[in-house]
Amino acid sequence: MTGAGEEPFIAAVKPLVDAIGGEMVPPDEAGQDDVVLSWEGADVVAVRLPQLADSLDHILAALERRQGMPLADLDRRAKQEVVRMLEARGAFSVRHGVETVAGALGVSRFTVYNYLNREKGA
Repeated sequence: MTGAGEEPFIAAVKPLVDAIGGEMVPPDEAGQDDVVLSWEGADVVAVRLPQLADSLDHILAALERRQGMPLADLDRRAKQEVVRMLEARGAFSVRHGVETVAGALGVSRFTVYNYLNREKGA
């Protein structure tokens, strides 16, 4: 899939692909919705982007790793901060986003809406 000069390019983009929950595939296996990345005029790797709902799950898992504990174990202020960050990233435009986030935080949908409305009123 890669030549020697392409390895640093793949190593450079891998953290970004991992952060978005994407998958790297050989460029000749790229599908219509995949993003083919080129380096020095040659197609090097294709990135298969996750479905939006999968991205939200990936973001929530990354937040748990960063916090070092389940999101449901966070205090109220920390949960409000998580909701603010997720709103900024568009998490609530995903179908069932509020329900997914509420489940991860161990709160009701009403509480998530309350956090969102509090932010808009501030």
